[in-house]
Amino acid sequence: MSEELTFQQKIIAIQSELKAPKNQYNKFGKFHYRSCEDILEGLKPLLKKYGLMQTITDSIKVVGERYYIEADVHVTDGANGVSVSGIARESLNKKGMDDSQITGTSSSYARKYALNGLWLIDDTKDADTDEHKAVTHKKPKPALTPEGPRWEKVVHAV
Repeated sequence: MSEELTFQQKIIAIQSELKAPKNQYNKFGKFHYRSCEDILEGLKPLLKKYGLMQTITDSIKVVGERYYIEADVHVTDGANGVSVSGIARESLNKKGMDDSQITGTSSSYARKYALNGLWLIDDTKDADTDEHKAVTHKKPKPALTPEGPRWEKVVHAV
């Protein structure tokens, strides 16, 4: 099947098929999130299925006195390729972390957002989840105006 598809069609297929659920939970912020590893776990079988190879490299950029980690995600079929970059700034200090941990955190963040950009991973809810139903079936809140409440319909483009 994958031999019949063009490089572009393979990328589009993976973008459509990739599932990267938010399997991590931040107890302090009380929210779910996905890690770089969660994305890669869902991605590896699809890359194999479509005969594509992905690499991720990091480089350090210095702007003024601040350090930035730039992650480059490159996907190829051996003849064609596409690359996307993500960038994250290192914190000046992070309580409880040494310098290497601060750099590692920035690398993970930059890699995650480069992967999000290439594979079109966003924060929309899956249509078949209870979370999606709760968000999409909420009644709109009235907007306050000088004349009183005004109802607004919000449309999200997908």
